[in-house]
Amino acid sequence: MLKLFLFILFMIPLFFDFWLIQSMMFIFCFLMFFINYDIDFVNFGYNMSVDLISFGFILLSFWIGSLMIMSSSNIKVNNNYVNEFIFMVVILMFFLFLSFSVNNFFMFYFFFESSLLPTLILIFGWGYQPERLNSGYYLLFYTLFASLPLLLSIFYYYTFNGSCMFMINNFSINSFFFYLGMIGAFLVKLPMFMFHFWLPKAHVEAPISGSMILAGVLLKLGGYGLLRVMFLVPINFLSYNFFWICVSLYGGLLISFVCLVQSDLKSLVAYSSVCHMSLVLMGIMTLFCWGSCSSYILMLGHGLCSSGLFCLSNIMYERMMSRSFFISKGMMSFIPSMSLMWFMFCACNMASPPSMNLLGELMVMNSLLTWSSFSIFFLMIISFLSACYSLYLFSYSQHGNYYSGFYSFSSGYVREYLLLILHWLPLNLFILKINFFVLY
Repeated sequence: MLKLFLFILFMIPLFFDFWLIQSMMFIFCFLMFFINYDIDFVNFGYNMSVDLISFGFILLSFWIGSLMIMSSSNIKVNNNYVNEFIFMVVILMFFLFLSFSVNNFFMFYFFFESSLLPTLILIFGWGYQPERLNSGYYLLFYTLFASLPLLLSIFYYYTFNGSCMFMINNFSINSFFFYLGMIGAFLVKLPMFMFHFWLPKAHVEAPISGSMILAGVLLKLGGYGLLRVMFLVPINFLSYNFFWICVSLYGGLLISFVCLVQSDLKSLVAYSSVCHMSLVLMGIMTLFCWGSCSSYILMLGHGLCSSGLFCLSNIMYERMMSRSFFISKGMMSFIPSMSLMWFMFCACNMASPPSMNLLGELMVMNSLLTWSSFSIFFLMIISFLSACYSLYLFSYSQHGNYYSGFYSFSSGYVREYLLLILHWLPLNLFILKINFFVLY
C-alpha cells in the first residue's frame, strides 16, 4: 500500500493536466487488484493495515474519483479554474486513501475531518446557485458539531488503553457518554434520520463532482467508522442499539414518503440516499456478522448506483438548465437513447437483480428479521416505497410532453455513455464475485 500512497503523492504536481489525472486514477484502480491484501489487521508497515473493508472502499473512492473528472468536462470546456478543480480532487483522493488505510483512531479522525475541506471548496467554488454557501455551512457545522465528542472519546480511549490502534483493546469500559461520543460523528456522516438535514442541501447545491463523491464515498466514511468502533464497547452496543434501529426503521419509512413529493431530480436522489443508508445503519447495529457484511455490500452498491443517478440528473440539467420535474420531462422523446440508462439505474435503485443493492437489502432484511420479527412490517413498506419513488423518478422524467422551447432532438455524448456504463457494470457484475465481500 505504501507504493500506492506514493503513487497518489506524486500525482499532486500533475494537477495541470485534466485527462492525465483521470487516466492515472484508472491505472490506480487496476493496480489495486494486484495488491496482496489480508483479511485481518496483521500486515502492519508497508501494507498500512488495509483489510478487505478498507480495500473495497479505497477501490470505490478512486473509481468514483476518476468518474468525477470524466463527468466534469464542462469545467474543462469553459476553463472554469480547471487546475484548481483537479488539485482539489487529487487532494480529496489523498485524504480518503489515508482515511481508509490507517490503523490509528486519531489518524482516522484527522483524515476523516480533512476530507471535509476539499468537499467544501468543491461546493463553494463550482456549485450552481448562491445557496451553495448556506448548504456548505450546513455540511461543515453538522459534521464539526458531532466530531468534537469523537475527538474527546479518542483521547479518553488512549488514556485508558495506552494506544489508539483499532484492534488493540485492553480495557472494558461501560460508559454511555463514551459510546455516544464514538458513534455520534458517524451517525451524522452516514447520515441517520434526524441528522440528515445537511445532505439534501449539500447534494442539490453541489456540482456534479461534489454530488458524486458525497453520495459515493463520503457517506460511507460513517458506515466504515461504525464498523471499526462496534467492537470497542460491545456492552453499550448490545444495550442501546435497539434505539438506533427503531429510529432508522421509522426514518426510512418517513423519508420514503418524502421522496414521493419531491419536484427536484437531485433532491429525490439525495433523499433516497438517506433511506438506503438507514438500511445500512440497521444492518450494522444488529451486530450480526451477516448484518455487517450486508451493510458493506449495500454501501458499495449504493455508492455506484447513487453516483450514476446524479450523473443522469446532471446530463439532463446540462441540456434543460433545470432539475424540476415540471420542466425536465418527456426525455424519451428528447434523448431517447438515454432512457435505457435511466431505466437501468432506476431499476438498480429499487434493488432489482442482478445489482449489489438487491443482495445487500436481502441480507439486511434477513439480519433484521433475526433481530426482531416485528420489523417485517416496516421493511415491507420501505421496500415497496423504494420501488414507488424509483418508478416515479423514471416515469416523470421520461414520459409526458417536453417543453416546446427546446430543440426537437438531442443525443448523448460517447463520454456520457461511457461514464454511465462504468457505473453500471461494476454495480451488476460484482454480484458474481460476492464471496469476496463476505470474507471478513
